[in-house]
Amino acid sequence: MSKTLSKSSQLYWASGIVSICGIIFEVLFGALGSYILGDGVKQYTLTISLFLTGMGIGASLSEKVVKNLITRFIAIELLIGLIGGFSSFAVFGITAFAGEEATAIVLYSIILIVGGLTGLELPILIRKANEIGVEMNKSTARVLFSDYAGGLVGGMLFAFYLRPEFGLVKSAFLVAIVNILVALWMIYSFRNEIVYQGIYVGIAFLLFVLMIGGTLFGEEMAFSFEQRLYKDPIIYSEETSYQKITLTKEQGDLRLYLDGQLQFSSSDEHRYHETLVHIPMAAVKEAEDVLILGGGDGLAVRELLKYDDLKSITVVDLDPEMVKLAKNHHLLTELNEHSLEDKRVDIHNEDAFQYIEKQKKMFDVIISDLPDPNNESLNKLYTWEFYSLLRNHLDVDGALMVQATSPLFAREAYWTIDRTISETGLRTSNYHVEIPSFGNWGFVMATRNPVAQEDLDISVQTDYLSDEMIPSLTVFGKDEDSHMVKDGKKISLEPNTLIRPHLIEKYENAWLYY
Repeated sequence: MSKTLSKSSQLYWASGIVSICGIIFEVLFGALGSYILGDGVKQYTLTISLFLTGMGIGASLSEKVVKNLITRFIAIELLIGLIGGFSSFAVFGITAFAGEEATAIVLYSIILIVGGLTGLELPILIRKANEIGVEMNKSTARVLFSDYAGGLVGGMLFAFYLRPEFGLVKSAFLVAIVNILVALWMIYSFRNEIVYQGIYVGIAFLLFVLMIGGTLFGEEMAFSFEQRLYKDPIIYSEETSYQKITLTKEQGDLRLYLDGQLQFSSSDEHRYHETLVHIPMAAVKEAEDVLILGGGDGLAVRELLKYDDLKSITVVDLDPEMVKLAKNHHLLTELNEHSLEDKRVDIHNEDAFQYIEKQKKMFDVIISDLPDPNNESLNKLYTWEFYSLLRNHLDVDGALMVQATSPLFAREAYWTIDRTISETGLRTSNYHVEIPSFGNWGFVMATRNPVAQEDLDISVQTDYLSDEMIPSLTVFGKDEDSHMVKDGKKISLEPNTLIRPHLIEKYENAWLYY
């Protein structure tokens, strides 16, 4: 009797542990898809759907597994360890050598397979518990409890420990090691029932060694894969709790990428930041308090510090590691001229939406220097609701400046942002600038009163922008202006809102082939 209880307890513990592994793999696959393929909500939705579909298929196939239950369970754990362990490594490699379409096919296949194997686990464990003497209703309830409780632990572990501490590649190998250790544990506990025990032990130890090797060296090899995705050599790479930060450098050109998307090139970033900062500053007569949303690299702050009359610059950037890097990496501090260390700069590491919701202070100039709206988290910062909040914190004679992606490459997205801002009651002015590393890039400035472009006077030293050229930046070509026609009819753009976040789709469709 005691042996029966002991073995059944081991099955419940095994169920909880493999459930932890299963949920970690599931969210890890979602994170992989989000990082490489973009649109986090879409990728997590696909991941969950495919994983659950796989589990359903696995549960259905489990009807045919009626003999050698523990042996089948061990084989499943070894397969999950092999496929799941190499998943991140393989996906990065395929992305580097075959592109995003092949990556999507492989990633979704991995999700479906691992989901199917996970779906096989539970019915087998329930039947095994019943086979050794536990009543079916009790065995089912206890195995399911262990599974669900393990799911909670797995999700928390990945979000708060594994991903920030080990990244996507090491995390996959570490979780696979746990699956393999469970297999070895079951081999030992049920050794009398297993035919060809030595073969299973040999396979398990071989996989264990492979996973240890992957943990120690896999990330370095994956880094070499990632290098192929960038034009220049990578000199710094860090995966924070919010994003992947990458710095590259070649022949003096320093580039910053966030989640693989170029943020600036040191060779021409002055064109972007001078337009972003000095036009709204010229539109406001006496600017003393400025709010920057994003801008953790310190480059917009560098331009603002040229104005001696400024009393405060508030920077709201979600990722403290980005700000830390901009303050400490010598190449970034050379570029931003140690701007974030100025006593007038007040930095807040929090979500911009949440910050402005609770903020009571008014600002003379608000600069939205946020990444493009390529996922739900960023999309909310391009909505009517968010721009309405910014309007409410803008001084009556103040100016709001928004980087608004490219009116040439993402025409509908650009003019949707303009329409969204104008729906708040502000008057918009539109600008676009040629930036060699980006291409044709757009900005939207919003004020309560009309702005005479020819009267804007830049009072500080610049390398690119001049008073005379500002009016020319408001002139758009026929293939980039707001008069868009489809099937002989003018396209009517709707404002982007939290309830109808259609800007993401417009943005993704526009950049699909660039």
